[in-house]
Parts: sequence; C-alpha cells; structure tokens
Amino acid sequence: MKHFFTLTGLILCISISAQVRQLNPVTWPESDDDTTYYHVKGYRHGVSFTRQFKHAEVQYEPGKQLTFDQYHTADVMYYWYKLWAEKYSDIVDLYEVGTSFEGRPILQMTITNKETGKDTDKPAAFFEGGRHSGEITGSESVLWLTQHLLENYGSDPAITKLIDTKAIYLRPQNNPDGGNLYLHTAQRNRSTVRPHDNDRDGLLDEDDEEDLDGDGIIYQIRRKAKEGEKGTHKLDPRDPSRRLMTYARDGDGDWFVYTEGIDNDGDGSFNEDGIGGLDLHRNYPENWRPDTGEDATGRGYTQRGAGAYPTSEPESRSIVMWMLTHPNISVANSMDTRVPMHLRAPSTSKSTDRMYPEDLALYERYDSIGLSITNYPWAGDVYETYATRYKVNRYTGDPLKPSPLFGHGPDFGYFYYGSIWYGDELWNNGAMKDYNNDGIYDDYDGLRWDDEENDGNGFREWEPFDHPTLGEVEIGGFHPKFFGQNGPPWQLENWAKKQALFNLAMALELPQLELDEVKIDKKNRNTYTVKVSFTNTGLLPTALLQAQLVKIVREDRVQLQFKGELTKGGDDAKVTVASPTLADKTIYLDRTLPGETKTATFEVKFKDIKGAKATVKILSTRGGYIQKEITIGEPEN
Repeated sequence: MKHFFTLTGLILCISISAQVRQLNPVTWPESDDDTTYYHVKGYRHGVSFTRQFKHAEVQYEPGKQLTFDQYHTADVMYYWYKLWAEKYSDIVDLYEVGTSFEGRPILQMTITNKETGKDTDKPAAFFEGGRHSGEITGSESVLWLTQHLLENYGSDPAITKLIDTKAIYLRPQNNPDGGNLYLHTAQRNRSTVRPHDNDRDGLLDEDDEEDLDGDGIIYQIRRKAKEGEKGTHKLDPRDPSRRLMTYARDGDGDWFVYTEGIDNDGDGSFNEDGIGGLDLHRNYPENWRPDTGEDATGRGYTQRGAGAYPTSEPESRSIVMWMLTHPNISVANSMDTRVPMHLRAPSTSKSTDRMYPEDLALYERYDSIGLSITNYPWAGDVYETYATRYKVNRYTGDPLKPSPLFGHGPDFGYFYYGSIWYGDELWNNGAMKDYNNDGIYDDYDGLRWDDEENDGNGFREWEPFDHPTLGEVEIGGFHPKFFGQNGPPWQLENWAKKQALFNLAMALELPQLELDEVKIDKKNRNTYTVKVSFTNTGLLPTALLQAQLVKIVREDRVQLQFKGELTKGGDDAKVTVASPTLADKTIYLDRTLPGETKTATFEVKFKDIKGAKATVKILSTRGGYIQKEITIGEPEN
C-alpha cells in the first residue's frame, strides 16, 4: 500500500483511503440538498448568510471533461485531483495536508516522476490558490496548471524533463470553508470564516450583508440625500449614463452608497461586521503585527485581520509548516485577485533597503518575465509599487506614499524562507485599458469595457427598491463576484492560463545539480584521488543569499562514503580518507550559481587491501541530491 505525508503537528503516514476521504454528503451545509440554510458549525450568523444559492457561473457537479468556462467548487476540484491521482499514479501523490477551521480537508498534490527519486530529493516549486474566500481565480489557475502538466507529460519535452527531475507541489484550495461559502451563498467574505469582531463592539459577525431582493448577489444600494444631509457620493461626471458613482471627498455629495443589507446592530453603519474578518494573508510570521486595537500602547503599528498570533489559523499554519519541513522549494506563488499585478516582497520597506542586490536582480528578472507573459500593468514590491501604483488617494485626495502590510506572504517567502515567492493578483475588475488616458485603471474603464466587450453583464442597472429601514433606494452596480473580484466565466481561462504559464516559467528555471564526472587517479601504491565535478544546469542559484543568511539551506556539499567496517580502527583502518581532514569527511562548497561547475577532491589511502567500493553523494538543499556508486582500485571479492 502506498503511503503519503500529512502535517498535523507531527508528520504521520496514512493511507490514501484515509487521507483523501470521501466527504459525507450531509457533513457540510452546501452538500445538503434537504436544507436551504448554510451555517458555520457551532456559531450563529445572520439570516442572509445561511441562505444557499447556486450561481450560473459555477459548476457544482463535475462534468465529463474539465473545462474552464465556469468556476469550480472545492468538491469539483477535489474530484479531478482524485481522478488524476489514480490515472497518473506513477507521477502523482495526493494527500491531505491539513484541515480548515471547520475541519474540511485541504488537499495537496505532488507531481514528480517517482522512478527518478523522491520529491524531497529534487528541486521544487509550490503553487497555491484559494486563500481568500472570494478570490477564486487563483484556485482555477492552479487547477489549470495541474491539468496542463499531467496531460502534457510524455509529449512536451520541457514538461517531461521538469517532472522527471523536479517536484511540483500544488494546493488548489487552501481555504475551502470560505470558498464554499462564497460559491454557495450571496456572501463574499474575504478570508477565513472564523467569527471575528470587525467593528470592536464585543459582538461577532453581527452585521453581515443581506441579499434583500433575493437574487443571490450582494449589490450596492444608493440613496438620494435628503434636504440638509451631506452625502458621501456623487454621480461620476465621466459617465453620462448616471450609473457610476464616485466618492465625494470635498463634502459635496448628494448620494449615500451602501452594500446591500441593513444596519443589524443599529450603530449607524451598514454591514461593517460580516462573516469572518481574519485575513490569512496577514497571518504569516514574518513582520507580523497585532490586530487593530490590540496594541497596548495605542501608538504602534497594527494590522487589521492579523489573527491572534502568527499562524493562528490552521490554513496559514499548514502552509508555513509545509514550507519549513520542505526546504527544497525555491519558487512559490500564492495567488489572489484583483489588481492585477506580479506582487512580491518587501511589504514593509524599500526593495533596495533590505534585499541583497543579487536576489533583487533575480526578482526583477521574474517581474519582467511575468509581464511579458501576462501583460499585467504592474510588477514589483508591496511597499512601494503596489502602494503607490496610483498617485492620489481616491477618498482623501492626498498623495499616495509607500505603505506597509504586515504578516504578508511574500515577506515570509523571501525574508524568512529565502525563496522566490510571489503573491500575484489576478483579474482587474474589467479595466482592460485606460479608456480616458488618465493613467488610472478604475471603475470608469471597467464600465466602458463591460459595455463594449461584456454585453453589459458586469453591471446591474439601478432599480428602485423599498428598503426596510431606508425607504426608497436603488439597487445596482457592478457584479461583486463575477466582475468585481473575478472575471466573467468567458474570461476565466485566459487569466488562469497566463498566470499558470508564468508559474511554469519559474519552475522551469529551478536550480539543478548534475554530476559531470567522477575521476579516479592512482597517486601511489596505496593512495588514490577521487575528483567529483558537478554543474548547476538550472537558471537559479542553489540558494538565494537571503536563504543562506537565515539558514534555511545548507551549503552544497560532497561526501565520499565507504562501508563502516572499512573505516573503523583508527590507524589500522583498511580505508582512510586523508583529505579532507574534517571529522565528517565532507567537502563544503557554498552555493552553486547557474552554469557554475564545482569540483571536490578526496584523497583515499588503503591498508592491506587493493581497493574498495564507495558511494559519492552530492547534497544540496535546493539543488537536489545525487548518489553514485564507484569502485576505487581493485576491491577484493
């Protein structure tokens, strides 16, 4: 029976039947056809949250073929992963790497040719989606890449070599609780469903959004300001159709705009404490800061959604623990929506202030490669590029300046883990081009594209509605799920594919140590030299300088080993490794750069024998593991 690994504090070996267990059809609310309600186990939530709804843009049952003209639930994705695990068992392992807050399985796949060695003996890449509940396009990109790799193995030379020599770790849905909530209800929470007091009133999730008109979507509400009221919004003068609203930062607003719902807790704010609120992308251990309101001084930095402590959430903890116990990973991407941007470290400082220039040059190279594949408008760090991609704060009019995010994945990936780690943002709210040439991709550009290319399906015309507390209002605006956060289904494969191809491009450049030669020369009657030469044929070094700094990797090293009984006895030993003189008889060679060849030379002395068999081992944390049996001299039978 085959066994796989799962991390639950300890690494346990369990069978695939237990690991990839069939979900009980009534265990999870979205699978129960006998109820219209959806609830988080053990917690009470609002009525709107509990009402289930099936969206036309989503595939809830697997079809005969996997296509990307609809979004897929976690169960549908898992169906395909289990099918592939059986079909491609020679190159696939599927396992449960953790469980979510609600106890749902989080499945992960390893793709590598098992006949060429263990995944942990090979250079590796890691790709993940679904961290944020509603940002589901990233999950689809992981699913697309998985299918692409498996179906092209054996026919595409580059992919075949990749799978023969590397390991690819793929996690399509790291937050199945939030993903299922998003796809089975009108709700659109950002991250984990763990109840959270977003508005600091001592209550949990007490003011969530409501689908007041029962169409399964949370749109916007706009209300005309009454005499004497100062509205928050006004009609956007760029849009003669009077559909688009803009924030009135000068105090001259004549409209109020809310998300669809009511003020459940009567505090004057609408929908400010919805489902969950912790952010899995603020829960990493690098540069973590306490959640808003939890700084005892009241004067330090805080980070909304940070969680109780770093990796407090099982979903983010499973990522961190997997990475730390698999230091062979050089490249990672954990994807969200919707800037769009190739997003990387640093998140709290300038790139030039904290990154090694050599490492930064590698990142900038991948920024460029990414843009050439995806045509995103931006690539760069969080602190500067992301924070200042537009010049002015739309709400205040103040000039934008670099701004930190704490507990962020890309910072963990580089500063803590020493890898090339992106947190790419897919989709763009339909802002395909800058229609009015103002240097900003915004709602105006999205509305124009929706009208001209999307048949207007991304925007609901404003319609009168009798609100239970506000009276006469209008409901409408952009579709929040399949236009705002994610694209319409006919755009899905385009975005999933091009992002997957960028990830594949990085994986194809992983470091790879290859043995060139083992040369054995006789120095005198009983002394031999053994010269081992190897080259890094990949396009990444076997370690970033940051990886060496934080000691997530060890030096590339070479060992020459004999059977134990041959080297025992001190001066009377039959075999003595005279050089190196180190007790462990290991030659340490630092990291190996792309294209660099290194040589390790051993001197071996024999006593009372003419030769012996030995094992050459080349060990690199991220460049792979090589073992070769050799014969020195003429060993006795």
